[in-house]
Order: sequence, then structure tokens, then C-alpha cells
Amino acid sequence: MSKSRPDSNPKVVVDYSHETKVANNPALRYLWLSLGFVFTGLGFVGAFLPVMPTTVFLLIAAYFFARSSPRFYNWLLNNPVFGQLIRDWRAGLGIPLRAKVMAVSLIALTIGSSAIFFVSAIIGKLILILVGLAVSFYLLSRPTKLNS
Repeated sequence: MSKSRPDSNPKVVVDYSHETKVANNPALRYLWLSLGFVFTGLGFVGAFLPVMPTTVFLLIAAYFFARSSPRFYNWLLNNPVFGQLIRDWRAGLGIPLRAKVMAVSLIALTIGSSAIFFVSAIIGKLILILVGLAVSFYLLSRPTKLNS
């Protein structure tokens, strides 16, 4: 596999196998692999649901794949949609500004409309608003990657 940067050519596949440390115990390896798939699935769902994080779940999935399967670890880090998020986060570059704006806007829209139209109890509205504010604050407090 090529060792060049995937940023320069999206068709280039980079081998990140040297970053993995696969567990020797087969039962543990299958557990880590299963958890990798669970968190990858949660990351994909998080891409479409504004209150679920995407990057956090994908970072956890990368951790589990690094301990269970170099193949799936490479697949995740070379994924054309989500791989760049993981590589940027690991490099300390943060979350792209566009992703932050989109996430906070969708959180405000969905939490606000849910609190107005679907939740009648005051405590329910308060919980929704507090969760939306907490997630938004967390996103806004993370480093921002200006060049996307």
C-alpha cells in the first residue's frame, strides 16, 4: 500500500497497520472487533442525528479496531467520508468549522422544535434544552479546523 498522504489524493489508500496492537487473546480480539463495529454504527447514526456525536464514536471504534483488526482500522481511517475526521482529530486539528455550524444549527432546530411541538411537560422541555446546550457547548469548545 502507498504511504503518501490521503489528503493529497483521495484515491490513495494509506496503510496504518503499524499503529495497531492486536490482542493475542482470540476472545478479547473478537470482543474488541464487535465493539468496533458497534461504535462505527453509532458513528454513522450520529452523522444523521444531531444530538449524537459522530467523531467521538468513530474515535472509539478506531481504538477497538486498532486492538482487533488492522484491516478494519485501515478501512476506517481511509474511509472517504469519516476517515479525515479521525485523522484531523488525532493530529490535533479539531472539528471543521462547517461541521460545527451545521451541528449546532441542527441541534437548535431539532431540539427547539421538539421542545415546542412534541414535549408537553416543562421538565421534559428543560431536559431537552439543557442537553442541546451541553452538546452545543461541547462542540463549540473543541478546536476548530478552519481549512476543510
